[in-house]
Order: sequence, then structure tokens, then C-alpha cells
Amino acid sequence: MSTVAALIVAIFSIVGARKLAMRPTGLQNFIEWVMDFTKYIITSNMAWDKGGRFIALAYTLLFYIFVANMLGIPFELATETEHYALWNSPTSDPVLTLTMAAFVIILTHIYGFKLRGAKEYFADYFRPSPILFPFKIIEEFSNFLTLGLRLFGNIFAKELVTMLIISLTGLGTVGILLAWIPLAPWLAFGIFIGALQAFIFAMLSMVYMAHKVESH
Repeated sequence: MSTVAALIVAIFSIVGARKLAMRPTGLQNFIEWVMDFTKYIITSNMAWDKGGRFIALAYTLLFYIFVANMLGIPFELATETEHYALWNSPTSDPVLTLTMAAFVIILTHIYGFKLRGAKEYFADYFRPSPILFPFKIIEEFSNFLTLGLRLFGNIFAKELVTMLIISLTGLGTVGILLAWIPLAPWLAFGIFIGALQAFIFAMLSMVYMAHKVESH
């Protein structure tokens, strides 16, 4: 499923940017809106002269996580008897979300070291007092865990509740009616949760990046 999400993002991005027009319409208009929103996320956290280089990273995180979160909504299938998900969001897997979080945290350290130099990079661990060094190490680890587990927890809970609602259909006609009433608003809420979590992941990634590449 993660490959499907990546293919969707790649196809939409390539097709949307293939024939650029001065007056954008359709898919180009949508892609430009996403780029403008991504630029807003970056400039909310750091100066554009440093943050501009991360627009591809932020765009990919935002768009990919949004698509991955949405995949579990229209295509979440269940077997007739056992009701387990045959097709769900790839972001409901902690391996993927923690891997993305590790990728982001490692990138922040690489760019922090590259843009500020070794002296300033390591000095941050001892500011404003050397006694804070152990807490700075704990903070790095907690950033990794919270970034990955927040996304996983929200999407997994959303899909678990969806499966519980769908399982009511096994009770016959009454069960189908009982399932339909909460299912539609819950799926609409799931779209909101998926979009919000994509925004939070991209925003926090740029917050952590700004802390590493800018002087304090």
C-alpha cells in the first residue's frame, strides 16, 4: 500500500507539472495550491533562504501522508465472516510511520551539521547549560517516537473504529442500518483526521529542521 500511495503522489505531481500555464487550471492549480501551503509551513518555522531547500521534502511528506491516510477510507475492505481489513492505510503500520520519523530526524542532524558546522552543531547540546546535555539527548529520542507514534496512533484508531462499525453488518438488516448511521459521519471525520495528521507531521518535521539549521 505504501507503494500505491507513492505512485499516486508521483503521477499527480508529474501530470500536474507537465504542461505549466500562466493561468493554471485543474490539476496544475491544485499542485500549485499544495506548493503554496507547503511554503507557508516552512516560512512559519524558518527563514526562506534556509528553508527553501526543504520544500521538496515538506511537499512529499505532506502529500504522501495525506494520500496514505486516505487510502484506508474508500478501500477498507473486510471479509464477510472474520471482518479483518484486507486493504487499509499504510500509515496504520507503526513500522512505516517510525521509519519516516527516523528519516526526518536523521535529516535534521545531517543538515544541522552541514549548514552550521560541527562547532555550532555540538554546542547546541550544552546550551544554555552543560547540565542539560542528558535532557537534550532524551529530547531527540522523544521527538522521534512522538512524531512516528502520533501518526500511527491516530490512523490506527480511526481504522479500528471503522472496522468495529462495519462488523455490525454481520447482525443482518438491523445491523446494516445500525452500521450505516454512524459510518458516513465517521468516514467524513476520518478524512479530517487524515488531513490534519498529514499537516501535523509535515509541520513538526519543519519545526525540528528549523531547530537544527538555525542559530538560537
